[in-house]
Amino acid sequence: MKKILILLEKGVEDSEFIYPYYRFQEEGYKMDIVAPQAKKEYIGKRGVPFRSEFSPSEVNADDYDAVIIPGSQAPDRMRIHPDLVQLVKEANSKRKVIAAVCHGPQMLIETDIVRGKTVTSWPSVRTDLKNAGANVVDEPSVVDGNIVTSRSPDDLPDFCKATIKLLSTRQNNKPNFS
Repeated sequence: MKKILILLEKGVEDSEFIYPYYRFQEEGYKMDIVAPQAKKEYIGKRGVPFRSEFSPSEVNADDYDAVIIPGSQAPDRMRIHPDLVQLVKEANSKRKVIAAVCHGPQMLIETDIVRGKTVTSWPSVRTDLKNAGANVVDEPSVVDGNIVTSRSPDDLPDFCKATIKLLSTRQNNKPNFS
């Protein structure tokens, strides 16, 4: 089954969680919500309540095709949880698609996976990305290897299209052993 992890923390940009959550379901992916604590309510930046399903210790990156990291204040909170950081590191080491929007690349900085990559983000994160060794551009969405980044809620259509295209390309290139 096609599966994606979407990360959650208090202060997530509501639209950056909701839009990908449903858009990837339309593409046939099961979306699993991972936060520092399982079965807990987290309130988005605009007041929408979201409920986590799993904690990082309850999931295995091998079981997923991608990790989605929505933005706003949530990534700054996510990156202080070593188990969430380790989950993203592990997914990256297994060449899973890692897709981060807005402030989401703060998690990519914390995991030290942007060095030498071309990325984009919300303007206030760009200096941090440069200091982490990334080549930063101002584009609606950027794909570099297995990493997809985007700037803001306005870019969600481009972000999702780029991520879906990358996932599709990867699935179509998987060897068929049957």
